[in-house]
Amino acid sequence: MIDLSSFPITARWPAQDPTRIQLYSLPTPNGVKVSVMLEETELPYEPHLVRFDTNDQMSPEFISLNPNNKIPAIIDPVGPDSQPLGLFESGAILMYLADKTGRFIPQDPVGRYQTIQWLMFQMGGVGPMFGQLGFFNKFAGREYEDKRPRDRYVAESRRLLDVLNERLANRPWIMGDAYTIADIATFPWIRNLIGLYEAGDLVRISEFSHVMRAFEAFLARPAVQKGMDVPRRD
Repeated sequence: MIDLSSFPITARWPAQDPTRIQLYSLPTPNGVKVSVMLEETELPYEPHLVRFDTNDQMSPEFISLNPNNKIPAIIDPVGPDSQPLGLFESGAILMYLADKTGRFIPQDPVGRYQTIQWLMFQMGGVGPMFGQLGFFNKFAGREYEDKRPRDRYVAESRRLLDVLNERLANRPWIMGDAYTIADIATFPWIRNLIGLYEAGDLVRISEFSHVMRAFEAFLARPAVQKGMDVPRRD
């Protein structure tokens, strides 16, 4: 019998089935990266909703698993050496699940590191820049009369989209014919840019036809459709 009681987070979010991967998340771009990956790999998992409106992410139980108080985080009850493993940071979790299953990352060293570099492109560029644009366009930044911060992030977001568009010009996915964790990491942010952030027209997203073609293919995947609303909000 697997016992996860050594993880304090399970006191606040009890595991109904401790043999399953425990996912602590919210359906934001970073959160759905992991739920989509879990759906794609068909690993059994149990989602737990971490509510920002009640500051769940600041609770001692959540911080015990992720001291950076951000979603997502996981506990794999059968980690390396068959011991439970807790992990945070969406990129690290994607790499771990890819290695655990041997899926969605090339097995040859060159392909592996090239995939990781595009994962880092999302983590270091796309996510932070799109997030800042979302703040200045949709949320509190909308009140600022000075539009230079917003326009700065519009320009940088367009530059990143152009890089991605060029990459996708002659290949179906970021790494070519193979759908990988680079795609799983990137396209939820395209979805948020157009949807929640309402910035599609602002960045003139229709100009990036290769990005949009791959994005539509991403949305058409059954595992993506299942994973995009996990954990379900009450």
